Amino acid sequence: MTDHPRSIPTTSSDTPSKHRVAIVGGGPAGLMAAEVLSQHGVQVDVYDAMPSVGRKFLLAGVGGMNITHSEPAEPFLSRYGARSEQLRPLLQSFGGQQLREWVHGLGIETFVGSSGRVFPTAMKAAPLLRAWLQRLREAGVRIHVRHRWQGWSDDGGLLMSTPDGEKAVHADAVLLALGGGSWAKLGSDGAWLPVLAERGVEVAPLVPSNCGFDVGWSEHFRTRFAGEPLKSVALSFTGADGSVSRKQGEFVVTEGGVEGSLIYAFSAALRDAIAAHGSATIHLDLAPGKDLARVTEEVAHPRGSRSLSSHLQSRVGLKGVKMGLLRECLDKDTMNDPQRLAAAIKALPVTLVAPRPLDEAISSGGGVSFAALDAHLMLRQLPGVFCAGEMLDWEAPTGGYLLTACFASGRAAGLGVWEWLQVH
Repeated sequence: MTDHPRSIPTTSSDTPSKHRVAIVGGGPAGLMAAEVLSQHGVQVDVYDAMPSVGRKFLLAGVGGMNITHSEPAEPFLSRYGARSEQLRPLLQSFGGQQLREWVHGLGIETFVGSSGRVFPTAMKAAPLLRAWLQRLREAGVRIHVRHRWQGWSDDGGLLMSTPDGEKAVHADAVLLALGGGSWAKLGSDGAWLPVLAERGVEVAPLVPSNCGFDVGWSEHFRTRFAGEPLKSVALSFTGADGSVSRKQGEFVVTEGGVEGSLIYAFSAALRDAIAAHGSATIHLDLAPGKDLARVTEEVAHPRGSRSLSSHLQSRVGLKGVKMGLLRECLDKDTMNDPQRLAAAIKALPVTLVAPRPLDEAISSGGGVSFAALDAHLMLRQLPGVFCAGEMLDWEAPTGGYLLTACFASGRAAGLGVWEWLQVH
C-alpha cells in the first residue's frame, strides 16, 4: 500500500478548489474529515508522523476488527458517561448504523456478533483501510507521512519535522486529529497537549482508559496463574455515590494484577476511585450462575475425606485460577468457615492499587475540553483550527464505542471546517 497517493482533481470541472485544508493525524477521525472535505471539492493534505497512516486502527483490528455496536441509541450514548450529551449530536448524525452503511459503501460486509458488537465479515481492518485509502486517493486527498507536527511557525504555518528537515505548512483551515496518549509507538503520544495549552486552549491531563490495574499478587499466585483467564465471573463495584454497577464477563490475571474486557468496562470508575482514595476494591462473583443460598448449601455439604479444592470443584465448579484467587485473598479461618467462604465466593474482595501506565492503555481520557470548542469543534482560542477524535476529552469502553465516536467526530469536524470556509 503506497502512502503517497497521486493528486487527482476533485471537482467535475477539473478546476482545483480555492480552499486548502491541512489535517494533522491519519487515524479514523482525520481520514473521515478528509473524506468529508474532499467531497466538497476542498484540497486536503493529511500529515502523519508515522511511516504509514492508520497504524493504531490496524493494530486494534488484529484480534478481530470491532467497528461499532448494534445496541439502541440511548444505551449506546450512555457508554460515553459524563460526555454523553456533548457527543449526542455527533452520534445522532453518524452513529453505529450510519457507520455500518459507510463500511458497506467501501465494499466491506459486516455482521453482528452474539454480544451485539459489529465486525467486518473478514474480521480484519486492513481490507477496510485499503479500500478507504483508495477512495481518498481518487478524491484527490494527498497524504504526507513522516511529518510530525511541532506547533506553529513564526508566520502562522504548521511547523512540521520531516526527513528533509523542518518546514512550514500553510492552509486555509487546520484540523487536528492527533489521538490520545496511549500506544505512543503507533503515533499517539500526547505531545500536542502542551502545545495547545500554551496557546490558551483548555485541556485536561491525559489518563489511562480501558487499562489494566496493579494488585500486588504474592509470588506463589503470580508464578502459578499469571496469564490465566478468569471466565464466567461477575464484577461489582460501588461508586462514590453508593450506586453498585455489576457486569458479567471475563478478564485475565497478569503478573501484577488484572486486565481484560471486564476490567476495561469499569476502568474509568476504578481509575478515578484510586486517584481519590489510593485504592479501589472490586467484588468478584466466582459462581454467577448460582445464588448465595445455593452456594452456601453446596459449600456446607459434608466433604468427608476430600480436600477443600476437590470439594469446591465438585460442588460449586471452582478450580484452577478461581480456587487460587480464593486462597490468595482469604485467610485460613474464612476458608474453613462454610458461611463466610460461600459469601466470599459470591463477592470476593480484590483491592486494586494503581492503573497501569498510560502507554499500555487501549485508550486515554482527558484532552481538549469541550468547553474549548464551539458547536462545530473549532477551538475558540484559535479560529480556523478544529479538533476531532480521541484528542477530545471523552472516553468509552471497548466494544466499538471508541471507533464510532472517532469517526463521528471526524465527520462533524470536517463539516465544521467546510461551513467555516464558506464565510472566511
